[in-house]
Amino acid sequence: MGGLLFNVTTAALMMLMLNGGLTLLGPGTLRGRRIPWAAVGLTSLAVAGVITQLCWSGAMDALDSDPARSGWWRIVTSTFMQNGGPLGGAWNIATLAVIAALADWFWGVPLTLGLFLAGILLPGYVDTLFGESGHSTDPRNFAGSSGATYFLAATLSAALLLRVLRTGRSTGRSTDRGAELGPGRERLKEALLAAGVPVLGLAVWFAQSNGHGLVSVYGFALGAAVRAVTRRTWDRPAPAARAATVE
Repeated sequence: MGGLLFNVTTAALMMLMLNGGLTLLGPGTLRGRRIPWAAVGLTSLAVAGVITQLCWSGAMDALDSDPARSGWWRIVTSTFMQNGGPLGGAWNIATLAVIAALADWFWGVPLTLGLFLAGILLPGYVDTLFGESGHSTDPRNFAGSSGATYFLAATLSAALLLRVLRTGRSTGRSTDRGAELGPGRERLKEALLAAGVPVLGLAVWFAQSNGHGLVSVYGFALGAAVRAVTRRTWDRPAPAARAATVE
C-alpha cells in the first residue's frame, strides 16, 4: 500500500508540473513548433542507456552511482540508466521526452541542458553539504532520469508563477474557458497551479521521504532565479517597438 501511495503522489507531482509547463507555453501553440533538439538528445541517451542494460549484464555495476564504487563518470551515466522495472523505465523516458521538449521550447537548448545537468548534480551536492547518508535526497536509488526530469519540470512552474506575478494578469493559456472564468479567477488558478509544486514537493518529502518532491523544490528555486535574471533580456522590446513607444 505504501508503495502504491508513493507512486501516486510521485505521478501527481509530475502531472502538476506538466500542466504548468503546458500553461506556460499554451497548449494550442505546440503544433508547428521547431524540433526540440535538447529533448531529442536527452531522450536518445536514455533509450541508449536502456539498450545498454539489455545487451550488457554488467552495465549497472559499471555505470550506476553506487557510492560504494568509484568512478567520476557515474553521476552522469547513472542518470541514463533505469532501475524501476519496465513500467518505471517507460515512465521515466516518456516524462523526460515531454518535459525536455517543453523546456527546450521555453528556455532554449543551452539553458535546458544546463538546468538538466543541475538536476543531475545538485542532489549529490546537497547530500554532501548536509551530511546525508542513509536518508538521501536523491530519488534515483543510484540510477534513473527521474530526479533530473522533475528538477527540470519544476523550473517551468517557477517561470509560470513569475510571469503571473510580474504581469499582474493571467497568461490566458491555462484553459479554453479562460474568458468564462474571468481574468481574476484565471490568474489565481495559474498562480496556484505553479505555487502548488513546491508545496506538494515539500509535503511528499516530509510525509514519505520522497526525493522527487525535494528535487522539485530545488528546481523551482533555481528556475525562479534563472528566469529573474534572464527575463530582462528576453522580454526587452525590439528596437522598432521601443521607438514606437517613445513616439
